[in-house]
Amino acid sequence: MPLSEEELRLLEQMERALSEEDPKFASTLRGTTLRQAARRRAILAGVVFACGVAVMMGGAVSSYWPVGVVGFVIMLVSATVLLGSVRGQRGGAAPTVSSHPSGFGVIDGGRRGGHGHNRSSSFMDTLQARWRRRRR
Repeated sequence: MPLSEEELRLLEQMERALSEEDPKFASTLRGTTLRQAARRRAILAGVVFACGVAVMMGGAVSSYWPVGVVGFVIMLVSATVLLGSVRGQRGGAAPTVSSHPSGFGVIDGGRRGGHGHNRSSSFMDTLQARWRRRRR
């Protein structure tokens, strides 16, 4: 049995409220990941950037400077969106807090594999060793 118009309207309102309240969860339910959305946004921003270059060059060739300024503004806005979406893609997972034997939390910074012991000696390992020596 199909939904009535009232039920469809209520369902749309609930979907809008969900996407405003928790966009990450809403994108998961829709089937698109944040990474895919960021990739699409980056591609669109690249295309808009190229259009901004064309508009700016058109303003320079026609000697009508307001068109060139508009083209530059288009380029600036699209470059900002592009960099934001590329940083969002590279960010990956949000930093997590993992417990440490000393009782303090250590921020993981999005690395996989716990405390990041894949390197032989890191800055944090050095600081922890110094702290242990001072406590003794």
